Amino acid sequence: MIAKVHGIATAAGCQLVATCDLAYAAADSRFATPGVNIGLFCSTPMVALTRAVHPKQAMAMLLTGEMVTADKAEQVGLINEAVAPDALDARVDEVAQLIAAKSSYTLKVGKEAFYQQRDMTQSDAYHYCSRVMTENMLAHDAQEGVDAFLGKRPACWQGR
Repeated sequence: MIAKVHGIATAAGCQLVATCDLAYAAADSRFATPGVNIGLFCSTPMVALTRAVHPKQAMAMLLTGEMVTADKAEQVGLINEAVAPDALDARVDEVAQLIAAKSSYTLKVGKEAFYQQRDMTQSDAYHYCSRVMTENMLAHDAQEGVDAFLGKRPACWQGR
């Protein structure tokens, strides 16, 4: 999932941005978890936010309720990139097309492994990801990708 933000994303909107795999925003966009300003801590947005940004940055957003600029959101890892407002649609389309051109099987395997290993110890994560990589190497699309690379031709993905 790719978030495309052009405006203000607060509370659940900020949570949605933090939950997406990738996020791009117009440079004039802003982000906040402002519940604390009305006596309601943004507990559910906190879950996604603390997994997307450094804990101290998340805590600052949660405790102050202040707006964060798109540039700051990029610096702390809430979004991938802040772009000029008139370039936002083109940039998100470019990224989506780049990803869509890859093997759907490989993307599925990689995305699943990414989220599975995040909460593991480093040792367990390496063990798990080594198994994933071995299984991925045996897939049709991996063989096709290597053959295409060696043959200097575009790959013909089959999603398996």
